[in-house]
Amino acid sequence: MSAAAGSSGGGGEAASLWSYLLCVRHTLHAALCLQEFPCQDVERYSKPEVEFRTSPELLLNPVVICRNESERCLIEGSINSVRVSIKVKHADEMENLLGAKYLSFLSMRAESFLVLRRKPLPGYDLSFLITAEHCQSLHKHRLVDFVVRFLQDMHRDMGELKEAINASGRVVAADFFKQFL
Repeated sequence: MSAAAGSSGGGGEAASLWSYLLCVRHTLHAALCLQEFPCQDVERYSKPEVEFRTSPELLLNPVVICRNESERCLIEGSINSVRVSIKVKHADEMENLLGAKYLSFLSMRAESFLVLRRKPLPGYDLSFLITAEHCQSLHKHRLVDFVVRFLQDMHRDMGELKEAINASGRVVAADFFKQFL
């Protein structure tokens, strides 16, 4: 992430987002030290241990990164996979509606993202599942960049959508009140 990404925008909000994304970046970089690890129960079969949780010795401690009370990122690691779950800020009813529509749009297109899970963990809005195979074929640093850029773009898109709705609401209200003047 460039320094310019964190310095644009509204002061404390931008600094908060930049430090949150930087922390997610460093934690993901550390968690994505994955290796192929075959299933211990079934021969010639590999499954993401972070999903199935059959061997507790293969799991890492989960890490929760909070930007504020309502916005957080859970990173759960294992020997062969990492699950990244994201809770998006829902400060008001408009953000609840926008977030639900935006995230349902993304989940319907989960196959296009390769690492996006169709169904998030309970209590989270969005989840990614990254396996050792993904790290080998898509490159670790690119996966980290993708997740961080995804978070950054999602935050920006939600802000822009909210501003567009507020602007159109102001135009409608102005037209409505013109009839009384």
